[in-house]
Amino acid sequence: MAGEDGSVRVDSWIWSVRLTKTRSAAAAACKAGHVRVNGDRVKPAQALRVGDEVRVRLAGRDRIVVVKRLLRKRVGAPVAVECYADHSPPPPPRELAAPVARRARGAGRPTKRDRRELERLRGRAEGLGGG
Repeated sequence: MAGEDGSVRVDSWIWSVRLTKTRSAAAAACKAGHVRVNGDRVKPAQALRVGDEVRVRLAGRDRIVVVKRLLRKRVGAPVAVECYADHSPPPPPRELAAPVARRARGAGRPTKRDRRELERLRGRAEGLGGG
């Protein structure tokens, strides 16, 4: 389960400790530059060692963790939490997040008038779309 003496790929470790849902998502985050180890952007195959600081940008939130234990295989959540020290800032309160516009159930598709009101509220330019 653990490779305490060696090193592990950073994408594999991020997936193993459940910071991402899939290993391919972890690799994609590395390729996109959303993963930093000790301040440097890394490729998915970068070797990770105990004591390294890993910064991962996921879903608009920064996760800052310090590696306490190396894993090669995905483990359960209680074990995964023991493998890193989380220094991430707390997530913003839900009140500060932008509310999602919802229509009444059964209201059907928005009319042209409704769409124009939505576009005006969103601040989009009028007259787009040739109508």
